[in-house]
Amino acid sequence: MDPATSPEPASSAVRLDESWRTPLAGEFAQAYMQALKDFLMAEKAAGKQIYPKGVEYFRALDLTPLDKVRVVILGQDPYHGPGQAHGLCFSVKPGVPPPPSLVNIYKEMHADLGIARARHGFLEHWARQGVLLLNSVLTVENGRAASHRERGWEKFTDAVIRLVAARPDPVVFILWGSYAQKKAAFVEEVARGGRHLVLKAPHPSPLSAHAGFFGSKPFSQTNAFLEGHGSAPIDWQLPEL
Repeated sequence: MDPATSPEPASSAVRLDESWRTPLAGEFAQAYMQALKDFLMAEKAAGKQIYPKGVEYFRALDLTPLDKVRVVILGQDPYHGPGQAHGLCFSVKPGVPPPPSLVNIYKEMHADLGIARARHGFLEHWARQGVLLLNSVLTVENGRAASHRERGWEKFTDAVIRLVAARPDPVVFILWGSYAQKKAAFVEEVARGGRHLVLKAPHPSPLSAHAGFFGSKPFSQTNAFLEGHGSAPIDWQLPEL
């Protein structure tokens, strides 16, 4: 799949910041990406609704250039309800009520930093500060969670994580749930003599949040690490829309 094209109509163009386009060129040239594009085009031809829009597949990478990444929050696949997904993990479009996992993220942020819960779930403010909000799988079929797993996206996002992990500047990896922790297990973390801070906790889903997500303090730990390495803290307070 060439980042200059997508399964969307010709009037749409996949946007991808140049800082990612060049180092990922080898991935886009591989057969698995062409197979993924063929799959997505066939799904659309069959009348299936795919989220997010093609122009937003790489929205996380477009908003957060590689050289600006300071934090990675790793999700699984996009929300599968109408109007929710827009290319950033855990985030929803303006006007869409925050889903339960995001509500729990807000609860922990309030307990950790005293920040009042936002009335929306639009997280672009974080992304523009260097928080890479990356899903492992970048598309999904309407109403069918995990429907596009094992189609190639995982290999592509593994390459993205490797690029971030190879950067000389320390980065914070926030890994919620066993899926994210397994996917980024190769990251050289401070606890094992590496340079990156890896924060692990259960997923914020209502099914697991009470098993250790609440009380994990990821936001204050992230900012303390960044400041300790000469970087500005993240402003986690979301502006009103």
